[in-house]
Amino acid sequence: MKFTLQAKDKLSKARAGVIETAHGKIETPIFMPVGTAGTVKAVHQHELVNDIQAQIILGNTYHLYLRPGLEVLQKAGGLHKFNGWERPILTDSGGYQVYSLTEVRKIKEEGVTFRSHIDGSKHLFTPENDHGHPANHWRRHHHGL
Repeated sequence: MKFTLQAKDKLSKARAGVIETAHGKIETPIFMPVGTAGTVKAVHQHELVNDIQAQIILGNTYHLYLRPGLEVLQKAGGLHKFNGWERPILTDSGGYQVYSLTEVRKIKEEGVTFRSHIDGSKHLFTPENDHGHPANHWRRHHHGL
């Protein structure tokens, strides 16, 4: 991955550039449609590509981990093959859920345990753990963004 700065505003800290990834270039600043569980709801991919001209979509690690699940994504060959999106995908760290899901999480020294809102099962997320951070697993094993 490479970032090239193309412009800076002299009166503010605003800047524009290009991020180059294995799945394409992203011109910044950028509008990033959210595909929480891997796909953007209520919008066809041809609309994302042709009408919206989305250069990247955002997926949510916590929600992807719970559903469709790491095993399903691995069997599909990664998130790109699972959802058919050929352009870059950014998956977040899942850290927002540490703050937003206070009723279903417990913070301990080793990490954060979440109780699934789907079936009540418990899942440990740690900084070092592929199991807890499928986004890190996908970046290492499925060529990143």
